Amino acid sequence: MNTFSLFPSHKGTERPQTNRPDSSFVPGPSDRAFVPTQSGALLSRGVSIKGSVKFLNGLFVDGEVEGTIDSHGTLMIGEHARIRGEIRTKSVNVRGQVEGNIFVTERCELQAGSTVRGDIEAPRLMVDENATFCGSAKVGTGKSLPA
Repeated sequence: MNTFSLFPSHKGTERPQTNRPDSSFVPGPSDRAFVPTQSGALLSRGVSIKGSVKFLNGLFVDGEVEGTIDSHGTLMIGEHARIRGEIRTKSVNVRGQVEGNIFVTERCELQAGSTVRGDIEAPRLMVDENATFCGSAKVGTGKSLPA
């Protein structure tokens, strides 16, 4: 009696199964400009979140957020990002668009090409000459409102 096999047997040539990733796989180049570290997180372009976002150390946003962002860490807003809501963090670096108020306890930086429509409260504020800022700013040596 003949048996039919869909997959030929390769006895002796099969690799033992392990829980480790295949070492022959090498990831190719990426079109991302930012690679998060172990202490940071990434919300990439094309991702949209409605609601509240909380994180511990660092977050890079290049997608869309509608709601509040609350943290004692550092927020990086990429050039493709659109944020609609209140931001309360230790520090923020803006390259994209923000519609809402920003409260930071250390530093707020608006880089070239960024647009912020809302009020800013920060001990230190840096605004690039090619940034757009429509709102009021309260800058001082004391800490901002508690997050």
